[in-house]
Amino acid sequence: MESLNTWVNQLNGIVWGPLMLVLILGTGAYLMLGLGLMPIRRLGYGFRMLWTGRRATGDGDITPFNALMTSLSATIGTGNIAGVATAIALGGPGALFWMWCTALVGMATKYAEAVLAVKYREVDALGNHVGGPMYYIKNGLGRRWRWLGTLFAIFGAIAGFGIGNGVQANSVADVLHKSLGVPELMTGVVMAVLAGLVLVGGIKRIAHVAGALVPFMALAYLAGGLLVLAMHLGEIPDALKLILEHAFTPIAASGGFAGAAVWAAIRFGVARGIFSNEAGLGSAPIAHAAASTSDPVRQGTVAMLGTFIDTLVICTITGLVIVVSGVWTGGDSGAALSSAAFEQALPGVGAWIVTFGLAVFAFTTLLGWSVYGERCVEYLFGERSILPFRLLWVIAVPLGAVLKLDFIWLLADTMNALMAIPNLIALLLLSPVVFRLTRAYFAKG
Repeated sequence: MESLNTWVNQLNGIVWGPLMLVLILGTGAYLMLGLGLMPIRRLGYGFRMLWTGRRATGDGDITPFNALMTSLSATIGTGNIAGVATAIALGGPGALFWMWCTALVGMATKYAEAVLAVKYREVDALGNHVGGPMYYIKNGLGRRWRWLGTLFAIFGAIAGFGIGNGVQANSVADVLHKSLGVPELMTGVVMAVLAGLVLVGGIKRIAHVAGALVPFMALAYLAGGLLVLAMHLGEIPDALKLILEHAFTPIAASGGFAGAAVWAAIRFGVARGIFSNEAGLGSAPIAHAAASTSDPVRQGTVAMLGTFIDTLVICTITGLVIVVSGVWTGGDSGAALSSAAFEQALPGVGAWIVTFGLAVFAFTTLLGWSVYGERCVEYLFGERSILPFRLLWVIAVPLGAVLKLDFIWLLADTMNALMAIPNLIALLLLSPVVFRLTRAYFAKG
């Protein structure tokens, strides 16, 4: 077991190493340039499509709005609270700047993923619209590339049970046990029951729950963050200056902070940014493939908002609260750092914002990733595998809540990165399709 752990750890260092980060950023930059900066220029259009997307506009199973909420339910989570704090704790405030860069090019990646997901989706034997990287690899690149789609589905199914299930259940159980003394097993059982009640209804019920929970939890968390920033209004310019300055220059050790080189700011900013918004990993297009939409490009403009909201809005709020509070030099990391930052500004209340925010975010991530895992398993084994998958998913929740997950986290994190490789290859090879569809759509006015 120890040798397996060592091998997976070495593989993790490779797949999340500099080459992968360059590949993800490079693909996003290439798509952004190929699209003529459309995701940035048409950001307002995307929000209009999101608003009109509250109602179905074509074939599909869920509204465009709920497709985005399902996607956001899986991405808004521990990465927005613990991930941002970890990036700043290890890379300094400059890491936040590199998270922003990741998000900007990631908007183009998310857009392309959704366009291809809707373009090449299928209808399964149960009448559900299914899609994602495995389908646009199979239907867009042809039979010779099907093995690549199969690899994606395998990696996605394994990653789902780790990052999308066990790790989330463990995070909620841990934070509630430390804050309220709730036994981990009780948290796991309650989460399993709630998840089971939602999963019974499939993606339509999951999307409905996400459509209600995600906007509420995101706005509540943002309200708390904006309140803290309003209390530190005069310090925000200095915080922004610190972020920009240390994105390009090293930062010295201070208090409990060990100091960080520029490379550390880039590495941890990019890695945590990708972990948070999942642009390039290929997970989000699985949800967007089910959208009731009349055009792939239309859904693509909605999908790109996911990266904008996740990283450029929510992660930015978390990061600024941490920097203006000054507690980032205290030696804490992860959720503990975010909690300390909120608590300093809002004594007696701030820590609860992070506690309950993390709990709700993690639960909705568990729901969102159930969609991704289910679609990957269905692609591999057919429609008959759906019910067994849902049962296993529910059973895994209380197990994840009580078990030590160090190896599971490592394995799932590795599989998560490996998902990106088939997806990025497909995005690059199918980019002419994305560019052509985009030009044709906007040429119509």
